Amino acid sequence: MSLNAFVTGATGFVGSNLVRELHHQGWNVSIFARPTSSLDDIRDVPVTVHLGDIVDAGSLSRALPEHTDAVFHVAASTNVWSRNNAEQSRINIDGTRSVVEAALRKNAGRLVHTSSFTTWGLQDTLLNEQSPRTNATDWINYVRTKHIAQLMVKEAVDQGRLDAVILCPAHILGPGDRHNWSTMLRMVYRGKLPGVPPGGGSFADVREVAKAHIAAFHLGAKGESYLLGGEDASFLELVQLAGELLGKHVPATATPGWMLRSAARVKSLVASLTGKEPDITPESAVMIIHHIHCDSSRARRELSYRSTPIRPLLQDTIDWLWKAGIMNS
Repeated sequence: MSLNAFVTGATGFVGSNLVRELHHQGWNVSIFARPTSSLDDIRDVPVTVHLGDIVDAGSLSRALPEHTDAVFHVAASTNVWSRNNAEQSRINIDGTRSVVEAALRKNAGRLVHTSSFTTWGLQDTLLNEQSPRTNATDWINYVRTKHIAQLMVKEAVDQGRLDAVILCPAHILGPGDRHNWSTMLRMVYRGKLPGVPPGGGSFADVREVAKAHIAAFHLGAKGESYLLGGEDASFLELVQLAGELLGKHVPATATPGWMLRSAARVKSLVASLTGKEPDITPESAVMIIHHIHCDSSRARRELSYRSTPIRPLLQDTIDWLWKAGIMNS
């Protein structure tokens, strides 16, 4: 008999890949999406669509079917502009609270919560699940709110009220990326990349991240977190590989961190006057100067998680951008 899944954030990068993988593995899939969300990336997948907003606890509870086998909470705001912090807090914190409460009220089997490797704080080190956390970058609202949301899920588990597993992906590449690393790839193709940040980290394949979500339902340890990383590279190495694959000239050296931070302060000042979101903020500048390695050995051992080498992963991302007709956009 098929299992039943309920997915928030199903129209996004990770969520759409998860929906496809769930369908591929024979699940019945229901999704929860805003009325304004585009369903283009999952339009060919048979799903039941429930419209609402995760910050509206009532609409979420009404949408979630009773005794759903798995709730996959993928929805989140990745905003890095302080002007949008209040909305981000509502989505990441209040929205997660709504999902937890709905899962409990409707007797869901297990919640799989999509968190982030940034919940350990931004630090230039090798992370594993036992690494100490730093709060030095909690002034970045994304880091702070994802950490609070993760604690909220863990607290419900520790209280004996909830069965949940937490997944913490690193940088993610792959098909379906419309707004993340695809922005960099399109800038490389157009010759508009102004510079390369000095950071780097581990790169995960979105398709393997999707599979790990389903494996977490079946195999994950209750209340535990799993880091999902991959091959490690500096952002300069990634950009240079992108330039090679696209046949475009790219910078030969990384831009110093102090220069990025200075530019971010100036652009944020201008944005405070114009109201137009800057292309770099103090928050994003800090996030791209760190080089965070992720140890995925626990996920490999317990969830059969796999990683994809960066070259074919980047090529697959580029191929999807061409197929989707957005490389030139």
